Amino acid sequence: MPTRSPARPITPGAVVPARELVAVDGERVPVPDPDGPVHLQFRRFAGCPVCSLHLRPIARRHAEIAAAGVREAAVFHSSAEELRPHVAHLPFPVIADPDKRLYAEFGVESAKRSLLDPRAWRHIVTAVTTALVRRDRTPPPRPRGGRFGLPADFLIGPDGRVLAVKYGEHVYDQWSVEEILHLARTAVSAGTSPAAPAPDSV
Repeated sequence: MPTRSPARPITPGAVVPARELVAVDGERVPVPDPDGPVHLQFRRFAGCPVCSLHLRPIARRHAEIAAAGVREAAVFHSSAEELRPHVAHLPFPVIADPDKRLYAEFGVESAKRSLLDPRAWRHIVTAVTTALVRRDRTPPPRPRGGRFGLPADFLIGPDGRVLAVKYGEHVYDQWSVEEILHLARTAVSAGTSPAAPAPDSV
């Protein structure tokens, strides 16, 4: 099935329509989640070394993130079958989106600058070296959706309002754990009440 063209970027204050995503292990993930903000992060393909490098501190500090009230969920443009061997160790749900439907809906794009931006090179070298040392599973030689995916992060409140957004400029340009925790504190301070005014749905 062909992938869809990305929509326009989403901005803070937009409302995300409610839906239930299904993780590769069968877990149901409501977005939005009535119990608190969801950090919906878009990564790349199964076995992506740079994605693995980024997700390690997220996994290591997951209890801290959860204690701040944030529910993590990561989206990859690979099939569930491809993803399972690579993400079974992660303590949060991973969503397979091989046809990039969510990527298109959230305006998450691909571009050659994801790998060609000089700011990414140090992280790429570190990621590949770490993967070799750890003997991580290798990614497919021709990953579905290509190798030029850009990351994106969305913090979505219980009412569906987008509280914060980051569209990455290159492959390793995403929120750190500290930024996630700061945004969670900011969201709690500002309040995430459904009564707050918001523009039309995305």
